[in-house]
Amino acid sequence: MQEPDRATRADGRRPQIDWVAVERSPEFRELVTRRRRFVLPATIFFLVWYFGFIVLAGYAEDFMGKSVYEGLTVGYVLALSQFVMVWVLGWMYLRRADREFDPLAARVRRRALEEVSPR
Repeated sequence: MQEPDRATRADGRRPQIDWVAVERSPEFRELVTRRRRFVLPATIFFLVWYFGFIVLAGYAEDFMGKSVYEGLTVGYVLALSQFVMVWVLGWMYLRRADREFDPLAARVRRRALEEVSPR
């Protein structure tokens, strides 16, 4: 059996939320600003990292072919670092979401539901 949504009223109907008002609320704007402040630099960093690897692979063949350890080349290390970078950035985002974004989203949700008048 499916659990009822917390936003559902006692009569089984969902409240009519004014989404424009939610979007204009200071809590929502703060959520969007904080999230953007993390996501934009992280995306730029990763794209620079990724395209830097592509450029090096295309134009610095001697550098990328240098052995780091018993046949492991700089190119392989940088290619494998792409996977590590995705995991690190993902972990950083999840950590930030748990500490900042989710509590802000909960405040936005509470405020939106509090402003709904019973119909």
